[in-house]
Amino acid sequence: MTSEFVVHDAAGYEQLMGRWSKKLAPLFIEFVGVENGEKVLDVGCGTGSLTFALARAADVGEVAAVDYSPVFVEEAIRRNTDPRVTIRQADACALPFEDGTFDRALALLVLHFVPEAGRAVAEMRRVVRPGGVVAAAVWDHLGGMPGMRMMIDTVAVLSEAGRQLRARYCFQPMMQPGEMKRTFAEHGLVDINQVQLIIRMNYQNFEDYWKPIAAGEGPLGKYVTTLDAAERPRTDAAVRDAYEAGHPDGPRSFANVAWACRGVVP
Repeated sequence: MTSEFVVHDAAGYEQLMGRWSKKLAPLFIEFVGVENGEKVLDVGCGTGSLTFALARAADVGEVAAVDYSPVFVEEAIRRNTDPRVTIRQADACALPFEDGTFDRALALLVLHFVPEAGRAVAEMRRVVRPGGVVAAAVWDHLGGMPGMRMMIDTVAVLSEAGRQLRARYCFQPMMQPGEMKRTFAEHGLVDINQVQLIIRMNYQNFEDYWKPIAAGEGPLGKYVTTLDAAERPRTDAAVRDAYEAGHPDGPRSFANVAWACRGVVP
């Protein structure tokens, strides 16, 4: 399996992360660029946050989108109304395209869930023509996602399993400063640039924050599903207490940082 992101329900994913991917996608496109007439590949398209933003950003010739999850592929196909967009299931580490097919290959919030992330970068480079662009963005789980660290640090206090979750979550591939840039260079890309992109995640209340995690979506939700009958209510209450922080339940806003990197195929 080439993705460690757990998804059960497209609507649950939208509440967990899709709505924030939509906010991040325009910033990512502005950083990496897209031109009229280009053929662009979206690797790990999810429900289409980047895919459909690309089609709106320019008069592209084609957007090919792939994802490992059949749940995501089915939902993205259902949402698509643009004949320039094609969506299929595929492995980021074995892209089903010929060498040099695309002008750009992009991956938004994907590589940190690919255990062999370097192999995925190599595949993106392979399918992009000389002079074309390879780019990716990942969340900074360790230092740039306070809303998620709030839950992670809470469960780490409660149990050894929580501490193990934190150790995995905070050090997934491509997340450390300069790590993507080094990986891009190792795979022969040139003119490499890495920046930080920032959005805010705004929640209406604790339920808005916790519902998709409690339902088992994503890596944090996967952890919650392993809790026994005694651990689960204790965890729910502790995370709620962290969210509320001594004030009544209601809106909360968290700044979130993504690392974004782009390079050129020589």
